[in-house]
Parts: sequence; C-alpha cells; structure tokens
Amino acid sequence: MAAAASPVPAPSSAAVVFAVNGERVELLEGDVDPGATLLEFLRTRTRFTGPKLGCGEGGCGACVVLLSTYDAASGAVSHAAASSCLTLVHGLHHRAVTTTEGLGRGHAVHERLAGFHATQCGFCTPGVCMSLAAALAGAEAKGEGRPPPPERSARLTAAEAERAVAGNLCRCTGYRPIADACKSFAADVDLEDLGLNTFWRKGGAHASKLPRYDEGTIGVFPEFLKTEIRASSGIEGCTPPALIEGSTWDRPRSVEEYYNLVGSELFGKSRTKVVAGNTASGVYGEAEVYDRAIEALREAGGCNDVIFCKIADHMEKVASPFVRNTASLGGNLIMAQRDQFASDIATILLAASSSICMQVSSKRLTVMLEEFLQMPPCDYKTLLLSIYIPHQTTTGALSGDRTMDKAVSTLGTSVLFETYRASPRPVGNAVAYLNAAFLAQVASDGTSNSLILRELSLAFGAYGTQHAIRASNVEKLLVGKPITASVLLEACTLLKKTIVPKEGTRHAAYRSSLAVAFLFSFLYPVTKDTLKPQKAVHLNGFVPSGTNGNPICGPDAHVDASVKINNMKLGSYSNDRILEYSNQIIEINKDYLPVGIPAKKVGAELQASGEAIFVDDIPSPKDCLYGAFIYSTKPLAHVRSIELDPSLKQLNTLGVVTVKDIPEGGSNVGASTIFGPEPLFGYPVTQCAGEPLAIVIAETQRFANIAAKQAVVDYSTENLDAPILSIEDAVRRCSYFETPPFLLPQKIGDFSKGMAEADQKIYSAEVKLNSQYYFYMETQTALAIPDEDNCMVVYSSSQCPEITQNVIAKCLGLPFHNVRVITRRVGGGFGGKAVRSLPVATACALAAFKLHRPVRMYLDRKTDMIVSGGRHPMKICYSVGFKSDGKITALHIDLFINAGMTKDVSPIIPHNFIEALKKYNWGAFSYEAKICKTNTTTKSAMRGPGEVQGSYVAEAIVEHVASALSTDANLVRHRNLHTVESLSLFYSDCSEDGMGYTLPSICGQLTASENYQHRLEIVQSFNKNNRWKKRGLSFVPIVHKVLSRPTPGKVSILNDGSIAVEVGGIELGQGLWTKVKQMAAFGLGQLWTDGSQDLLDRIRVIQADTLSNVQGGWTSGSTTSESSCEAVRLACNILVDRLKSVKEQFQEKQSSLSWDELISKAKMVGVDLSAREYYIPGPSGSYLNYGAAASEVEIDLLTGATTILRSDLIYDCGQSLNPCRGLGAG
Repeated sequence: MAAAASPVPAPSSAAVVFAVNGERVELLEGDVDPGATLLEFLRTRTRFTGPKLGCGEGGCGACVVLLSTYDAASGAVSHAAASSCLTLVHGLHHRAVTTTEGLGRGHAVHERLAGFHATQCGFCTPGVCMSLAAALAGAEAKGEGRPPPPERSARLTAAEAERAVAGNLCRCTGYRPIADACKSFAADVDLEDLGLNTFWRKGGAHASKLPRYDEGTIGVFPEFLKTEIRASSGIEGCTPPALIEGSTWDRPRSVEEYYNLVGSELFGKSRTKVVAGNTASGVYGEAEVYDRAIEALREAGGCNDVIFCKIADHMEKVASPFVRNTASLGGNLIMAQRDQFASDIATILLAASSSICMQVSSKRLTVMLEEFLQMPPCDYKTLLLSIYIPHQTTTGALSGDRTMDKAVSTLGTSVLFETYRASPRPVGNAVAYLNAAFLAQVASDGTSNSLILRELSLAFGAYGTQHAIRASNVEKLLVGKPITASVLLEACTLLKKTIVPKEGTRHAAYRSSLAVAFLFSFLYPVTKDTLKPQKAVHLNGFVPSGTNGNPICGPDAHVDASVKINNMKLGSYSNDRILEYSNQIIEINKDYLPVGIPAKKVGAELQASGEAIFVDDIPSPKDCLYGAFIYSTKPLAHVRSIELDPSLKQLNTLGVVTVKDIPEGGSNVGASTIFGPEPLFGYPVTQCAGEPLAIVIAETQRFANIAAKQAVVDYSTENLDAPILSIEDAVRRCSYFETPPFLLPQKIGDFSKGMAEADQKIYSAEVKLNSQYYFYMETQTALAIPDEDNCMVVYSSSQCPEITQNVIAKCLGLPFHNVRVITRRVGGGFGGKAVRSLPVATACALAAFKLHRPVRMYLDRKTDMIVSGGRHPMKICYSVGFKSDGKITALHIDLFINAGMTKDVSPIIPHNFIEALKKYNWGAFSYEAKICKTNTTTKSAMRGPGEVQGSYVAEAIVEHVASALSTDANLVRHRNLHTVESLSLFYSDCSEDGMGYTLPSICGQLTASENYQHRLEIVQSFNKNNRWKKRGLSFVPIVHKVLSRPTPGKVSILNDGSIAVEVGGIELGQGLWTKVKQMAAFGLGQLWTDGSQDLLDRIRVIQADTLSNVQGGWTSGSTTSESSCEAVRLACNILVDRLKSVKEQFQEKQSSLSWDELISKAKMVGVDLSAREYYIPGPSGSYLNYGAAASEVEIDLLTGATTILRSDLIYDCGQSLNPCRGLGAG
C-alpha cells in the first residue's frame, strides 16, 4: 500500500488502484493473494482497525464499510454499505473505501451514537456507524425529490434510519438506543420521542442541541481517483492477471473476453472461481447488484405491477443491505442451481413464471427457470445473462391474512400473486425455514357463485430440498375447480405429503406445516362460503393486524389489509417501522454527585470512531506468528497422531504445537477453577468433539485456520466405552460430578405434608432446556509476547486476567510473577470470556514460549462455537400440589444438568437455579440435583447461569397449574408471590423488611393499573374478532439474589493533579470504567464540601494488569461494578485522610485552595499519593433485587410467528450508580 501524493501516476492496467479513507492504494503483481478480503487487507496492511471480524460470513455487520463508485460519464458518485469480510480486495479497482475512521474524529455519526448511549462493549459499533453513514450518503444522493432537511437533519425518514442498521447484530446493547441515534438524523422524527441521551432532558428536545451534521461529509470521492478513472475510461480491456504463487485474478470486460480467458490452456488445468460480489463465501449469499435490482423492479412497474412490487418487497426481507449491495441476482440463482442454496429469489421468480437467458461457451439459451434449476450443476463455463419476469398491471387489492394484490389479466379474470417466508428473524441475515410464492389466475363462476382457478403456480423452497420446486400435483388438483372449503382441505392434505424435507433437516415437521399454512393463507380469502365481508374491528384507535379484524372477507372487499400498530404500517414492507416508541423513567439521586447521574460511557466516541483498541487491534509485533486450534471431531477416542495435509505446503505453516511441547516442570492445563483444572490438549484420549488437540502455527491467521481445518488426525476407539452424549446416557451410567454440600440451598418444609394439603396434583412433569451459544461479537483471542528472563506478556480478552495468569504459569512451569496478563477491554463476554477464554491465552503463551516469537490467535466463528461450550442443557422433572384457588402447597424438583467433560463452574449451577426458582412461595419445597459428566464440550457460566433456567421453570410450573385449573396464569402468579414472612424463610441469608420487599407493589403497578386492564380488554376483543391471530398479556416477576465478590481498587494522583484508577473488574461494555470514574470523583471530591472541585474529567481508569493490581478476581455476576466502586471509594478515603491535614494546614494561610494547589503542596511535604484497598463484602454483600415485566404478544396460529407488541418493565435496583448504563441494554 502506498499513500498517494501528486502528481497522479499514469494508470497501470496491471495494478488494482483504489482509495482507503482518501489515501491511494496500489496493488501490484503478487502483493496480495487473490482470495484476500478487504477486511483482511485493512486489518493487516493498513492502520485502520475500525472494521471488525465478527463472523466472517457477512452475517453480523461488524465489518461494514462504505464503498463509493464514480461514474466518469455522468460525474455521479454512488455509495453503498458493504461487508468487508466478503468483499475481495482485487475487486475494488477504482473504488473508494471509507471506514469509520474515515468519517473523521468528532463526526456527528460518532457523537450521536455515543450521546444516545448506543454502545456497550463497542465491538459492533464501527459497523453500525458505517451502515448509518451509508444510509445518510444514499439519502443525500437520492434527495433531489425531497425537500431540504430541517436543521442538523438529513434527507432520511425515520423508517429508513431504523432499517439502515437492521442487519447489524449487537449482542449487548438494546436496539432501542441504536435506533434512537439513527432516527435523530431523520427529517420526520419527533425528537421528544427519542430516548434518554446526553443532549437534552425530557421536554427540552431541540435539533440545535444535537451534534452538527452537514451533507457532503460522508464518502467524499478522492479527486486523484476521479482523474485516474477519467483517464482510463474507454481504454481498459481485459486486464492482465495479477499473479501470486499460481493464483491469478482476471477482470474480463465482455462475455467474449470471458470465454477467451476460460477457454485458454491455463484455465483448463486449474480450479476456477467466478466472482461477482463474493457473497457466496458467506452463509447468506443472497441478494445487477441486488439492491439495484430491487430499485429497477419498483421503477419498471411504478409499483402498479403486482408481481414486480411483490418481488421487490420480498427481496428487501432477504439478507442485509450491506450484503445485497455487493451481491448479484445471477450469482444467487447459480448458487441455488449448483450448490442447493436455500434461495428466496429462485422461489419467487419460479412462481412468477420467469425465464433466464444463459450462455454456455458459444451457445446462448433461453429456458424457463424451472428447467434451469433441474439442469446438471453449472460450472464456470456457464454465464447467466438476464432474467425475464412477465408483466402484470394492478387494478385492485384483495385482502387476506397478508396484503394480497389482484391484477386484471384477461376479461373476467384476475391475477393473484403473493410471496411468503418464515425465518428466525423477519429482516436481516436469517435463512428461511421455508419460502413460498403463489401466482393464480381466478375467474368468477356464475353457476356455483364461487371462484375458479384457471391457472396456478405454487413454488416452495428452502425447506430441505435440492432447489425450489413447483407443487405440480397440488396445482393439477386445484386448477379448474371452484375454490371451496373441501377442495382447500384436500389441497392442504396433498401439499403436506408433497413438501417433505430430506432426512436430517432441522424442524422438518414445522417446515411442512408452514407450506400448508401459506397455501391456506393464500386461498382462504377466496374460498366459497368465506367471502362474506365483515366490518373491521378498530381497537384503541388502531386497526388490528392480520386481516384488519376481518378473517373472512371476499376478493372484492377492497379493504386495506396492511397492519397498523402504534402508527406502524406493515403492508408495504419498504416503509414500515421496525422499532416502536419507548419511554425510560429514571430517578437521579444528587446526594453523591457525580455518582448517580446518567453520564456518557467512557470511551464511547472512541468505540464509534474505531479508535478503541481490542486485543486483535493491537499491532502485531515483529516476527509475529498466528495459531489455530486443531480440535477433536470424535467424542471419545485415542489420539494416535496429528499430521498436517502435505498438499498445503504453500501456506507456510511452521509446524504444530502439541502436549509434547509443554516444558519440563509445566503441566497439561488449559483452564482452572476452585473445582479443579482441565487439560489444554486432549491427550492421549480426547474426551469430546471440540476438545483442542494441538495448535497449528502459520505466518497469517487465514493460513493457520486453513491448515488446522485440513489437519489429519488418526483416532482409535479400541478398548473405550461408548461416549456419554446426553443427560439420559449419564443417568443410566451414573456419570456425575460431585456437588459440594455447602453450595446446595436449604429445602423448605415437608413436601409430603404439602402434597397432602393439595386439592389437585401434577406428577412427574418434564421440562427440557437446550444449550445456548454466547455469541459475543469478538471471538476468543489472545496475543502472547515472550519477554526477557523467561517472562511472558499476554494480552487476553478475558473476564478473569488473574486466573489467566495462574493457568499460563502452571502450564509453562513458571512462577506467577513471570507472567503478566493485560486486559483493556472485552468485545462482549456474557460469561464466555471467563473460564472459556483461558485455553486460548494458554495456547498462545505455550506456542510463543516454544518458538521464542510472538504468537496471536483469533478464533474463527465456527471454531469458537465448537470449542467454547455455552449454557448448560438441563432436564427438569417436577411434581406440584395446589389448591383449587391456585395456591401452591408443595413442589419437588429433580434437576439434571449437563456439565460436559469437565467441571468448570458447573457445581454452582444448582445453587443458582434453585435461588431463582424460589421467587415464588411454593409452600413445601424439596429438590434433588445431579451434575452429569458427558462427552460433550465443557459448559460454563453464561449470562444469568442457572438463574435464567430457574426463572423459566418457575413460570412453566405456574402456567401448568393455571392450565390444570383453567384459570388465568397471572392470578396464580399473584396468589403465590412471597409475603415478607415466606421470603425470609426461602431466602434466610437475606433479611428483608416490609419496606424493602417491593415486589408486590411492583407487580401491582404493572397489573392493577387502568392501562393494564384496558389493554386486557383490547386483547380479549381482538381474540374474539380474529380467527387466525391471537394475543396474550402476561407479567413475570423476578427475585434476583445478589452476591458481591472481593475486589481491589487502586487510586493514584499524579504530579499534575490527574488521577489514575485501577480496579480488578474488566470493562465488558457494562460501563464499569464510567461508574468507577464517577465514584473516584465523588470520593476525592469530599475534600470540598461545596462541590467546587469537579474532578470527573481529571480521572482515567486504566487497563487491568496482573502485576500492577493483584487479586483482580472475576468480572461476573453483575456485581463487579459496585464492588469495584466500593473498593475505589475506600481507597479515596485513605487519600482524603492524608490530604485533609495538608489542606487544613495551608488553608490557614490562604482562604481557598484548588485541587492542583493541594496536590502540589502534598507532593512538597511528602504525602503518599497512591492508595490501594481490597474490598471484602460484609453481610450487606448479599441482598435481593426485585423486578417485573408485562408483555403483550401476538401469535400467528397458522405459522407460529410471534410479535412482541409492547413490554413494560420495572426494576428496583436501589440507587443506580449510572442509570443510563442499565437502560442502555433495554
């Protein structure tokens, strides 16, 4: 890479020339591998690390950048968001790339994301910024037809602003603050509707208070690149290939040049990949570029053509904008035909009777799409040239469960067209469980007074089949017949037998039922005896969803079948709103200022601008190597040998590090807790699939990953029992870990007596809960650097650097003081960066120790998911007795927990589960808990470990009791809330009086209000008037037992009066640094009772360092912030005591003394300006928090799709250290 300087060099046909943040980049022959992505190039060959590697598949948005293209003929510049992890760097010739750093420090996008508290860990924030920036640039480019925006706004609507980040995943920040930040740019937003921010208080919203935004500041195309493009226009032919060790990159400019190229002798002997946008290399290879195709469809029909508009609407539901922007329709269809890709595009075009024009060598063919999909798989000699979609003209609308449009085709007939998809998420990167599209020509039959299907096309795809298909047998059944209920039933029965997923497809039964549901939804509105129009039911000023409360309306009713919920219209997909209005109510306590104020998160702007440094952003030291795990693919086996694939010599691997490389005096340990160690490598027997066996070392991370995945491991199962793979297997074979008795909560009362008092009983009911992956945006990562005298410095993304230090030292056989672990920030933890981060850091350190060179590892997403375990799977059996009025008298639980192959922290899970379960008064309560040892990956703590499951099971039991009594579950909940007396019995170690026990009043606020009762009436009315959609309203209470942990705090005042603070806790995004900073300002500010010295901006919290601040402990359990703040407060008290006498002494000579003057005087008289305190919680370190939430949910009875319409949450956490940090995740 070379930064440009004038004069502009002459264009070189052999070079790839583009710009990154305005700087010229030229790639010559051999500079970069043709398979290298833009993300890899940015992170390894430039100083820009804002784009992050989250998934490597275009699925998360962490790597989004802005791509800009200049048209020399028109002088126009177009902008698009793109996934840099999919974009190949060789495909960027004459493009301009802008990363979040390229927006410039202090840009309005960065400032508003920070000011609306829209960042926590910050790993995903640069990608969010660039998705928003692309939307702003795009709106500006299309803004000719829109009026000038208001002050500090853009030519963007609130709906467009929300949808701009629909594909960006954020694991820790609630989307509400992100959406608020985006909508602050919208021309049509009511600023008072936006949530908590640092720009104004409620009621004081005004655009002038927002950071200034000026059009034309995003994606400025470099003049030097424009000059080169104009100079090269019309003279560029097929560029000579870029060569690198046998690989080439070619850019043919015509079909003729393409076939001359692939017909050459060179291509006949090599593997060839044809690339348009390279989105096929990701999981979601959807979307003449995809979004431009959508735009063309809308323009072609002016949205008067039924089929074009429906296809365009459906396309916007598939993939994310930053994937669609670089993908191609042709590539999508080729993937569907060749690779069995679950394409939505193939399905909807198949139903629309589309045809394609293709060229195979010198032969050009036009075939129907159905025929194309059934052809032998295409190779690189096949080019898809064009797609033809028949044209229809709309004249009316036909209502249905969704918007269904009607178009006149011939005299007396109408054309109906509808598309469907069901997926885990309604928008963004979510592959469909099943997609479908139906095209029908119907005509009225005067004799039978019904509608007859003249022509019909039923297309289905993505359900576990080779490619999209037409349900021809169902079409034959229906065509020519009046559409009656009996005919519809017969068609649905036949369809269920037709749409059968191949063996092994997940959710097979659900996918088949979806096909039936979609067909029913399509034909039910035009079925005879269901054509009687009914008046839509309007509730609370809004029209209910679905069919506007009109489940049986006819084809000529001309009703608006779109959804309006809280002013949200869903019928037209492109204009709907994703997120709703929200309101946050906080109480600010001013007794301990600045503690308690909603201060902006420390480093939020740095996270947005890409300047915040995560472990993988640290520049690689000289001679740095890269590692990747070779992990077991067998659940229980002897490991005989591990070899690298000899065909991969060009990857420049340096070998494999195994258990044999552990130095003398060290041990095979990769993690450790108070319950014992676990091995780093599975040797000589691997205990589970996913257990690390060795580490491949290579000169790049990509080469290491490739070599590790293709390593050859020789296994043997001789003399080994069958592996234990489930809780049931473990129970049969009595495979358990022991649970220390002191961790088991007490049982309550006599279960037998309680059951005897019950009017009704439920015996041996069962609940099964599966595992869950952490999905932190930053995968496990570490960098190990050898130091002098057998020392090692390790940068680890860890929630427990102290434990990391201990394990590394034990593995290497070194004293603990020889190992220094540093953690500045973590890109999402959720418990997964605690024990499960230790093997990666230890593996890095071992490889670095052996090779005497720095080694870093950054697990790819697939490897991370396989080796990192996750939440504990559970099986719960319960027996419960209860009175006829819903009062529960007895409960017994049999709890089985799948811990995996090692203990980790599994022995604490029964305790956490039971403590959460006890939120209700069960009367007599008993339990038995077993921790199962299985040959699966070790499970570990994950966000509310055991507590989430315990609370869920409690609600399942309440729902079961309510169902048995045929009563409202909310009545059962209220009846079994604790009294003060029962609370003290169930939580005997947490004393609580009537004033402190606020749960009953919280529940009363939610359920006893007029608003709740009114909503309940609306729900009942909606359910009465809607056949296929139903709503429910429920509330759930919670009692959370808090356990604080010991933690250190160190406060040092430097010579200039600035203050450095160190704590044991790790900044995971929870705002720990922000709260600690506020507490330090309060603690030291006590020297001035009038509050005249504002020290907040004088304080910096610095990274955790195991040799600087020892006994750091664990950052977990949602209590580290308060423990760290208390440790800092105590340390500040020490300093205040030291400084108080100095202040008093000098104030006798001068009336006032500033902070700087005080520190100068203290230094002169030899005051120790550094203090450390180790906070140990007393009896107050264990207490109860209370909360409750009420949610209104709608379910589609045909598809099972659920929509949360509204949620209200009240949480009593005492006095918040910083209320905006807690609300940021809501």
